[in-house]
Amino acid sequence: MRRLMLFKMAFTSVASNKIRTFLTMLGIIIGISSVITLVGLGEGTKKQVQEQIESLGTNLITVNITSRRTKRLSDEDIELIKTKPGIKNVAPLLNQNGIIVKSGTKTYSTTVEASTTEYFGIRKLDVESGRILEKDDIESRGTVAVIGQEIVTELFSLQNPIGQSINIQGVDFTIVGVLKSQGSSVGGSGDNRVIIPITTAKRLFKTDEVRTIYIEGTSREDTQLARGYLELYFNSRFKGDTSQYRVFDQTSLLETATKTTESMTLMLMGIAAISLLVGGIGIMNIMLVAVIERTREIGIRKALGAKRRDIMIQFLIESSTVSLMGGVLGVILGYILANILKSMLNMAVYISFNVVLFTVIFSIFVGIFFGMYPASRASKLNPIDALRYE
Repeated sequence: MRRLMLFKMAFTSVASNKIRTFLTMLGIIIGISSVITLVGLGEGTKKQVQEQIESLGTNLITVNITSRRTKRLSDEDIELIKTKPGIKNVAPLLNQNGIIVKSGTKTYSTTVEASTTEYFGIRKLDVESGRILEKDDIESRGTVAVIGQEIVTELFSLQNPIGQSINIQGVDFTIVGVLKSQGSSVGGSGDNRVIIPITTAKRLFKTDEVRTIYIEGTSREDTQLARGYLELYFNSRFKGDTSQYRVFDQTSLLETATKTTESMTLMLMGIAAISLLVGGIGIMNIMLVAVIERTREIGIRKALGAKRRDIMIQFLIESSTVSLMGGVLGVILGYILANILKSMLNMAVYISFNVVLFTVIFSIFVGIFFGMYPASRASKLNPIDALRYE
């Protein structure tokens, strides 16, 4: 009954000063909403990256030649790589960004990806209509193209483009296939691409500088074995200069991406924690003011038999209640802000129940921690001095 009375008195005190209570909560609201928003965006990005990497399978190995000073990968390199143990398919990639494609009077800037038939299987690219590039297209240097959904929207107004043509660098290409939508990722839109035969691209762009190779392993275990062979091969080819090339599989890429997003989330949480610290200091200052304003009240309660523990508990309940209310409002505001950013910036958001629960509990802890000193000060007031206070 006594504890119930303490709770009732604490809630009455909080409710009697609505403006002060709200201003006290403001720092907590900003801090908690920042944590919810930033962690939601960080976790959403992490899950999105993981899903995109995992969607390509665990058997994918990528080789990048990182230095422009390094000589290109030759057809002989690619044929030799195909003979390595554990390798199922190999697809070289010649990539050209910012290429203007035309259809009638319409133009659009896109990425032209030039590769072989195997590229579609290795990269898990399926067509919605039409077909992929075939071996005959590669061997005959065919002027055919497979386009992404964004190209269909921008150049053909969602009409069926199969059989129609687009112009790239003054050459007309017949559209033979339309890819299924890939969506967007941290690397950009997966739907803004045109895929043409690599043999055609070498002549079109007057270059044979292949600097990326995608390799599919026969199994997850064989992929690790193949990666070891590839690292040995390129280490020998570039005379031990590992800065000239990079060999990585999906597992290592996933680990790197996870560590990067986790580090980013922790950094953002650290920034948000500063807001919570400011909010906690605000609670402490307001509670100290409340102790001074209610000095006579404390003196009367002590004169009527209230113990130090009772006074301390009441003030701790008040500070933790204010902080809890701020935490709940912060969670709601953070959820709203995260979803606004999701809509505006097309970003992934993931807010788990555990994060919400942690932030609410942490807000209570902030209230108790920063309310401890004011509560202790109130409980130590001398009843005689308190009753004389004007």
